[in-house]
Amino acid sequence: MRLPTTTPRQQSRRFPGLVVGAVAVLALSACTGSAEDAADDEEGGSAPAAAAQGSNDEEGDTVTIGFSAPAADHGWMAAITNNVRDLAEQYPDLDLQIAEGTNDVNLQISQVETFINDGVDAIVLLPFDGAAMTPIALEAMEAGIPVINVDREFDDPNAARVTVLGDNYGMGVSAGSYICEQAAGDEDVVVAEIAGIDALPLTQDRSQGFEDALSECGLDVDARQAAEFTVESGEEVASQLLQSESQIDYLWNHDDDQGIGVLAAIENAGRDEFVMIGGAGSANAMRDIQGDNGVLKATVIYPSTQGADGVKLARLLVQQKGVADLVEVEVPRMVQLYAPVVTADNVADYLGSAFES
Repeated sequence: MRLPTTTPRQQSRRFPGLVVGAVAVLALSACTGSAEDAADDEEGGSAPAAAAQGSNDEEGDTVTIGFSAPAADHGWMAAITNNVRDLAEQYPDLDLQIAEGTNDVNLQISQVETFINDGVDAIVLLPFDGAAMTPIALEAMEAGIPVINVDREFDDPNAARVTVLGDNYGMGVSAGSYICEQAAGDEDVVVAEIAGIDALPLTQDRSQGFEDALSECGLDVDARQAAEFTVESGEEVASQLLQSESQIDYLWNHDDDQGIGVLAAIENAGRDEFVMIGGAGSANAMRDIQGDNGVLKATVIYPSTQGADGVKLARLLVQQKGVADLVEVEVPRMVQLYAPVVTADNVADYLGSAFES
């Protein structure tokens, strides 16, 4: 995701062992049991788990949801909208109104105004600029239309009924913890980092998580360069880093889209003495990991399912359903998705949902 205006750090700065948690890991496709299920439970005849969990997927009243996101100018953002489109086939009761992706804030505001005027049931919004989109989101909420804020947060929490986030700080923690595990107590290893755009809070959070996790095993970042989340900048910055550092043991690159350029620079330099960890979780990165034929050995996921998760939560809200496995009957105010490390050992579990760079 990439460009939120603000990203709260809600994780602890201490990490017992190498386990990284998230604020919430929720099953988004199912709901809490019905009143009939509850009555059955009291009589000792609870419904099968599969039936209870499948109830949210059963067709209900038609729900009209407006969806707006930035332009699909890189793989991760394209996957955001494509995953939303796929839900239309899965849920016949979904009437999806998908606006054309745009990086023009004024146009995105106009798109949301149209949704409000059309009287949609809910709006799922991944803002190009969270601060700029806050007033129109507040307007939608005041009109009685629930807004689901995805990835790039609004300035005012009242502008959204639900916020769905990735975990930028957790990405850094996962990458750093993986290196600690691989280094196995060797504090003499050289760790390098190729970040995204340094001015962005998301980059700052990723780097802070990385630094905090490394400190747990006595390591720090020995060399760092910032790129711009593009292939071209990744290649340029990686070339500079490789020229200045004669020895590297571990390299974390924040973003698999820019990682295409990073890997090109590594190949051009003929370097293969280090282990590289990617970020975001692209399919091409996972295939490289699966093939085990280069320096890329792992990547940390930043889910491209966030928009689709937002739509599914919007559907639950409008149909007055809850989320399975929670006692709470209402959809939560915030869902923060996990940032797992993908390696050759578990890549098959994640490849099917990965985005193409």
